[in-house]
Amino acid sequence: MDKSKRQFLGKMASVSVGAALIPVVQVYAQDNPQSGNAGSSSQTYNASEGQVGKRYGMVIDLRRCVGCQACTVACTIENQPPLGQFRTTVQQYEVSLQDEASSPAFLMLPRLCNHCENPPCIPVCPTGATFQRKDGIVVVNNEWCVGCGYCVHACPYDARFINHDTNTADKCTFCAHRLDVGLLPACVETCVGEARVIGDLNDPNSQISQLLAANSSDIKVLKPDANTAPRVFYIGMSSAFEDRISGQAPVRTLLTDTGEEIHHGH
Repeated sequence: MDKSKRQFLGKMASVSVGAALIPVVQVYAQDNPQSGNAGSSSQTYNASEGQVGKRYGMVIDLRRCVGCQACTVACTIENQPPLGQFRTTVQQYEVSLQDEASSPAFLMLPRLCNHCENPPCIPVCPTGATFQRKDGIVVVNNEWCVGCGYCVHACPYDARFINHDTNTADKCTFCAHRLDVGLLPACVETCVGEARVIGDLNDPNSQISQLLAANSSDIKVLKPDANTAPRVFYIGMSSAFEDRISGQAPVRTLLTDTGEEIHHGH
């Protein structure tokens, strides 16, 4: 195929993708006339104050997660981060019992922004680009972000990064632009094991509230001692992982049943 044909097809692909996004953006723009430029999904949802009265959270049931990375792929397609950068991914850990000859157990641990009640990324932002919506979702206004990276270093969950294309902070937003029009986040919609559940924590009848109540004795969060009050909850996670997760984990980490790291590597 010659160069001119490749360029033509590339332009057509871009038009097709843009056309597919138009209905969602237009619906939101009609409901929010002050949302700004409707041609940019990031500007649209960042300009939103969120849904008053709601408090979004996510439960991840590790008993259902198979580590297929469908959530990672769906998020990448939906949000288009640069190659090699991810808003969410599933890390694989190997837990070994030092005193036993049994085979080690594997844990699949999805990682993403925890949309904390007390997000440490907000007070360090010098421009106010990082802020929390009224429904608890933490977002970034990319027009205000100067790419200083303060928020990246402040996040105890290593859930933020500087986007290589925009040179601004990037992270999971719970797909706020989808929630605003009544859709599920891409990762939730595509989870084959239905391990991810998102909903309103303020509604006692919501699926997430009922799930938290039914599994109250088995609910854990990452780094509880950081006092960020994360709103991503895990079911079926060993207590050894609560404070042992430090930064972006390697693909393969070996821990004892008490949380002691004995080896890690790719």
